[in-house]
Amino acid sequence: MIRLSLPFLAACLVLATPARAVVGGTEAPDTPLARSSVMVLSSRGGVCTGIVLARDVVLTAAHCAAPGAEHRVHFRDESGAPVLLGVAARAVHPGYDAGAIAGRRRSIDLALLRTDSALPARFVPASLTEAPVAAGTPLTLGGYGVARPGDHRSTGTFRTTTLPLVEPYGPSRILVWLKGPAASGACEGDSGGPITGAGGSVLAVTTWASGSGQGAAKSACGGVSQGVLVGPQRAWIARMTAAWGTETRWE
Repeated sequence: MIRLSLPFLAACLVLATPARAVVGGTEAPDTPLARSSVMVLSSRGGVCTGIVLARDVVLTAAHCAAPGAEHRVHFRDESGAPVLLGVAARAVHPGYDAGAIAGRRRSIDLALLRTDSALPARFVPASLTEAPVAAGTPLTLGGYGVARPGDHRSTGTFRTTTLPLVEPYGPSRILVWLKGPAASGACEGDSGGPITGAGGSVLAVTTWASGSGQGAAKSACGGVSQGVLVGPQRAWIARMTAAWGTETRWE
């Protein structure tokens, strides 16, 4: 799970600090993908990324939004001031298992949040896709996480990196894994962020990352990045968003 330990207010202050680079990635705050992405903050200090599906609906990782804590959707207004929106409703995927990683069990780490007020018009709902992809396909991963493992003050700038797909499905047919030749990929704060194909539609939601290197030189991030495919969960996403009076865009 990719999270940080920062309270709501401290997080908003930290996010004001400029940052250089997803680990091994580049800043992309003015891209279409950034305009479809927000942050999700937890009262327990968690910092995650979220994908805008409607002006009041955000898709993220379940471990970023599970019950037991208060959550807020965070963005900056046109003047750069931090804005926090409350959560009016949440839907955690029934297949989510909080102990799945430790127990090596199947888990669908997805959640939907409905904000208590609408996001500004500058946010553009993302389009989702269930189109199949093959190993070796370059995919783009985006998020608001740290530029360097442990560097919490580098959180808050949207960054992307493009990595080849090394495993398209896995035995469960619900996951994808990405890994590049150099240390690059998701890190703390990138959970819940988009993984997109060449057309820009969201193929998967980032949920986990491993470190790069070996032994004492092993880093906390920059190895394999994992995401949950949205295509197999299309019926659940449609059912939940329809109950909230919205319709998700699919490629």
